[in-house]
Amino acid sequence: MPQPPHQPLQVAAVRPQRVPVRERDQDAPWHSDAVCRRDEAGLFFAPSKEPTAARLSREEAAKRVCARCPVMIECREHALVQPEPYGVWGGLTAAERRVVLARRRRRDLELQKARATGRIAAAG
Repeated sequence: MPQPPHQPLQVAAVRPQRVPVRERDQDAPWHSDAVCRRDEAGLFFAPSKEPTAARLSREEAAKRVCARCPVMIECREHALVQPEPYGVWGGLTAAERRVVLARRRRRDLELQKARATGRIAAAG
């Protein structure tokens, strides 16, 4: 029996809304409150050989889920610290996380240089 052709993911334009952070049990891990736990994991991770248009559409849908998540910041920081090489985490794709990490490294180097320069100038 022939399979119907693959239909691209249709995504409605939804304005991101921040959900107020509720008091969380301090012993519970941050991911226990993640909105994505209730969504399909395939939305956040690419299937092999996914066409670019489908990937962009899927990533935007995942980002909309992240935008309403009360632990989005914790998730993003987890993905940056690990670093997570794949998927949408904390509203950022793997490529976007690489950019953030590169900016952080550059900023840290500039701060180190500024401190070193300040020490040399103060000693002279």
